[in-house]
Amino acid sequence: MRVDGGLFGDLARVPERARDLEQRGYDGCWTGEINHDPFLPLLLAAEHTSRLELGTSIAVAFARNPMIVANLGWDLQSYSQGRFILGLGTQVKPHIEKRFSMPWSHPARRMREFVLALHAIWSTWKDGAPLRFEGEFYTHKLMTPMFTPEPQPYPAPKVFIAAVGEAITEMCGEVADGLLAHAFTTTRYLHEVTIPALQRGMRRAGRDRVAFEVACPVFVVTGDDDAELTASAGRVRKQIAFYGSTPAYRKVLELHGWGDAATELHQLSLQGKWDAMGSLIDDEMLEAFAVVAPVEKLAAALRDRCDGVIDRVMPALPHTLSHTTVTAVLHELRQ
Repeated sequence: MRVDGGLFGDLARVPERARDLEQRGYDGCWTGEINHDPFLPLLLAAEHTSRLELGTSIAVAFARNPMIVANLGWDLQSYSQGRFILGLGTQVKPHIEKRFSMPWSHPARRMREFVLALHAIWSTWKDGAPLRFEGEFYTHKLMTPMFTPEPQPYPAPKVFIAAVGEAITEMCGEVADGLLAHAFTTTRYLHEVTIPALQRGMRRAGRDRVAFEVACPVFVVTGDDDAELTASAGRVRKQIAFYGSTPAYRKVLELHGWGDAATELHQLSLQGKWDAMGSLIDDEMLEAFAVVAPVEKLAAALRDRCDGVIDRVMPALPHTLSHTTVTAVLHELRQ
């Protein structure tokens, strides 16, 4: 199992953060497309590290087109000497149409075609074959020497796709190198929904699970005493409540029989009652979505959560933990 960390915040802090992650033994680091660009930090991280894998979790695919993303992926793969992972997500319809002013339709089909287009473009750049990609959503048929990047010795970047629903998870099993599970998931959802859907897609494409990675961020509630555990739990309850209020993730709650909670969380979110939402996340829900354990038992609890289903984990360790404590937990986790 690989253990990854996150790169967040302004660009000036990225080199120090990336070096720190590498020195503490993390296997990879991921950026997200939230309030900053997800690709720029990875250029800096590549410059200041030599071993860390570097990935986007996620870059919004439908805010761009395959040619633009192919260029970004090619350049980061070259500069990092083969350490880049392109993690893509669909985002939801209101953000694509109202924030990015881009078209939205058939997300699973569109994402599948996006990935196939990427590979067609990369193949042209690597092998010199004519670019002849014509799909339902994307067409790429023009590539002249002036616009072809310099050759590089590394393979095309691995492509991971963020997936929660069954349709896009099946598609991920067909065409991607890895799946980016959402933090708002549970062990039961992974075993009963995600992995079976992934395997259906793999069987359809004649692919092997051994060559595929499931990556998942995990909420963590921990501390050295009851007071720290309680404070940590309060913060995580609010995070779980935020995601639980989103209709796109309702199916995760419904699997556990918590559909009424999903409805109530959504109504509270529409009223802007963000602080009150956390109180709806009881202990049973908290432990379903988060790893809850005191510091001395945290590594074992994380291993139990990942065993047999998660290949690389990004534990959301509280910022209150000291560097010494985090290093010790990581060392035990990776043994």
